[in-house]
Amino acid sequence: MNVLEERIVKDGIVKEGNVLKVDSFLNHQMDIKLFDEMGREFKKRFAGKPINKILTIEASGIGIACVVAQHFDVPVVFAKKSKSINLEGEMYVAEVESFTHKCKNNVIVAQKFLSPEDHVLIIDDFLANGCALQGLIQIVQSAGATVEGIGIAVEKGFQSGGRIIRNLGIQLESLAIVESMDAKTGEIIFREQQSE
Repeated sequence: MNVLEERIVKDGIVKEGNVLKVDSFLNHQMDIKLFDEMGREFKKRFAGKPINKILTIEASGIGIACVVAQHFDVPVVFAKKSKSINLEGEMYVAEVESFTHKCKNNVIVAQKFLSPEDHVLIIDDFLANGCALQGLIQIVQSAGATVEGIGIAVEKGFQSGGRIIRNLGIQLESLAIVESMDAKTGEIIFREQQSE
């Protein structure tokens, strides 16, 4: 069991409706030492890829993406979920549906921050149905840039997102894949992954 899986077992809370609360260390309060270990692992898993930019989506992915970016020594761009008055110039836009918030948002990236020369690693905290990732992939493709891979902290392996993304032929690395979880007992079962 890896460090992230151990932490999920210790501090994660399973709620009804296939909700896994990891807000004490991952997506509300953030354990930066854990993020640093995750960044090191992503650097290992995407070694040899010409990554020059990391893309994530606001808000929960930003903290993880920033720490991962330190390991790659590259900037982070995050897709905004609403158009603010200080966004200017041409935008890449994709519509995404949130599993957690049960709503659709347009996500926006200023065109000046993604170009055809970019080799992008997409980072996010959760993968459930894959809608957010599909939106980010669409934005990268709109820019003419290359998706070099996707790094996810926690994948819900019992939902379709992982399969959908892997079927696109993109290298998807999830540090913890939850195979099943039980709100009554609190039990979480992880998918076995090959350790390298």
